[in-house]
Amino acid sequence: MNILIIEDEKPAARLLQRKVEKLGFTVNQMLHSVEEAIVWFQANAQPDLIFLDIQLSDGLSFEIFEHFDTTDPIKSAVIFTTAYDEYALRAFKLNSIDYLLKPIDEEDLEVAVRKFKERAGNQQINLDFDAIKRMLVNPVEKEYKSRFSVKIGNQIKVIAIEEVECFYSENKGTYLHTLDNRDYLLEGTLEVLESELNPKDFFRINRKFIIPLKPIREIQMHSNSRLKLILPTYKADEVIVARERVNDFKDWIG
Repeated sequence: MNILIIEDEKPAARLLQRKVEKLGFTVNQMLHSVEEAIVWFQANAQPDLIFLDIQLSDGLSFEIFEHFDTTDPIKSAVIFTTAYDEYALRAFKLNSIDYLLKPIDEEDLEVAVRKFKERAGNQQINLDFDAIKRMLVNPVEKEYKSRFSVKIGNQIKVIAIEEVECFYSENKGTYLHTLDNRDYLLEGTLEVLESELNPKDFFRINRKFIIPLKPIREIQMHSNSRLKLILPTYKADEVIVARERVNDFKDWIG
């Protein structure tokens, strides 16, 4: 498998290379600008997979694809690497576009590569780069969930978003925990749920938890540069902000 990294920050490119090679793959080339990439594609065969930073030092990486759009369109699979804001990331998810959020987590990388391998040989997702560019420059505001309906026996209960203390995953299920210390099973995954929640009010602190801001009672320093959150009623497990999410979490709480 031929892999290309296009990333303008050379330390970040080298770090991604090491993480990819740790999974047992070889990065064949690293490029650092739109201009350099255009020259490279003119002289080389297209790779199987591109890890593509969106904002390069000399422009948006979409310009690379636009350059070859009418002559020899680039058909490589693409996994975007991005530090774009929450609205853009949700737009990516809603449009089934593969991306990795910087700083890139090794487990997320492994999942992304595995998805690529599973699709290899099958019909690839055709990316509309013009549409993606428009989406990033002016992402569409969307309405987020304000309530949830849950099944309790033969009845349906409606829970307002203001009653939520946290969302969490456990034993392949996704649960809503309320401020009155009750748990309700939801349909779908945390990943889907994350795209339905307003990022101003909810934050994915790790793989298990999505937390709203208002119920947080205390924020404590924890081991390995992590943070521990104290919630009003949820006590089943420690609520820990993952180390790679701490800086974003601090920005989120203001």
